[in-house]
Amino acid sequence: MNLFRKKSLDAFEADMKKSELKRVLGKWSLTAIGIGAIIGGGIFVLTGTGAYYHAGPALALSFIIAGIACVFAALCYSEFASMIPVEGSAYAYAYGTIGEIFAWIIGWGLILEYAMGSMTVAVSWSGYFNKLIGLFGMHLPDYLTQDPGSYQGVGFSMNLPATIIVLLVTALLVKGTKEAAKANNVIVVLKVSAVLFVIIVGAFCINTANWHPFIPEATTIVDHGVSRDAYGWGGIISGAAAIFFAYVGFDAVSTQAGEAINPKKDVPFAIVASLLVCTVLYILVSLILTGMMNYTDFNPVGKYPTAIKAPVAMAFEIAGMPWAVFIITVAATVGLISVLMVMMLGQSRIFLGMSKDGLIPKFFSEIHPVNKTPYKNSIFLGVIIAGVAGFTPISTLADMTSFGTLFAFTMVCIAVWLLRIREPNLQRNFKVPALPVIAVCGILINTFLMYKLEHKAQLLSLGWLVIGLFIYFIYSQRNSKLNEPSA
Repeated sequence: MNLFRKKSLDAFEADMKKSELKRVLGKWSLTAIGIGAIIGGGIFVLTGTGAYYHAGPALALSFIIAGIACVFAALCYSEFASMIPVEGSAYAYAYGTIGEIFAWIIGWGLILEYAMGSMTVAVSWSGYFNKLIGLFGMHLPDYLTQDPGSYQGVGFSMNLPATIIVLLVTALLVKGTKEAAKANNVIVVLKVSAVLFVIIVGAFCINTANWHPFIPEATTIVDHGVSRDAYGWGGIISGAAAIFFAYVGFDAVSTQAGEAINPKKDVPFAIVASLLVCTVLYILVSLILTGMMNYTDFNPVGKYPTAIKAPVAMAFEIAGMPWAVFIITVAATVGLISVLMVMMLGQSRIFLGMSKDGLIPKFFSEIHPVNKTPYKNSIFLGVIIAGVAGFTPISTLADMTSFGTLFAFTMVCIAVWLLRIREPNLQRNFKVPALPVIAVCGILINTFLMYKLEHKAQLLSLGWLVIGLFIYFIYSQRNSKLNEPSA
């Protein structure tokens, strides 16, 4: 049993030539996919929790630290994407460099990242949708907007909006990647415009007294019976780990390499460009928000109890601009659709890559004869995500998603460094500058942020990994295409 057998780069090239996927994505469509995945619930929701529970006004520093961690990984992703431009993201990169067992572990972690992320986004969208229709005086009954675990009434209940939006996005993804990309492009323009609106209009509502002290003195906050170390530099670091979920998604660009027109050049460009754009926007929004409201006002049991769930909208409501609340709510409601779309798109392409390699059943790699999309795996994933989002209370999932992502980032930094040492003469259209320094920094900071996540999320993620290893040894290792003599 060779757990470290690798898929040759020639095999990846052969997969590219045999691919039935349509190459319809240019570098700007790919960049829009990255921005669409990154800007979402993080900027509209996590800014409140990050400011109150972790960093205070220094939340901007948390976003900078998390952004730097992503940049190290993004550069390594870009070098891999320029050599192995196929769907599968970090899974495919590890398969071609470190070995099958590591590729499976990363792929299994990415499944966790994208599935849990999609469910979380669907539930977040439901909340904004309910707020939006509430602005028009309409309300859905509680038993159609709450999962059974949250419903306080008697009888049946489900989060119907979350289920419906997942099924609608699934239908769009089955229709075709080009159609999904066009819809995403429109939504991204709207979403970025809304973020710029928050930055420009909010800048006139800043009270600089809210920024003092910029780094509050370290203290302990009790949340649901659990003590949290907040503020000070420790709070800034834990804030970076907590809001890392806001950056999840830029790696979704690499999952679309199989549908990129010029993947070896366009994918590296889109990865770095989307990350840099979003990092700047995140830093500015966090500064605006903590300038408009004092970080202590985000207390969920304080004067503004809903501020923790909708911090941006609440800031403008307090500033006396209800019309701005409407704009922000519409942007968040529509914008979260693109996040869900890109996450589900990335999930299906990872399944496609793993299925092609024989590690999961062939069913997941069957392509629609007309639309040229992996329609069966899209429908399968859509039904599962819709069901879980409709009937399950979502908690700790953001941290679990962050754990899977940070783990994958760490492995990519290791893998690109190993490949540079083992195969220095391979053609690389993009090369990471000062790779040893970048790789070591990426490994250290991502591992440290994993350590700073909630202990419960670490244990749950470990349990997911154990389940994945069980499946690998029972099914995947035996059915791998590398078992075939010609592989």
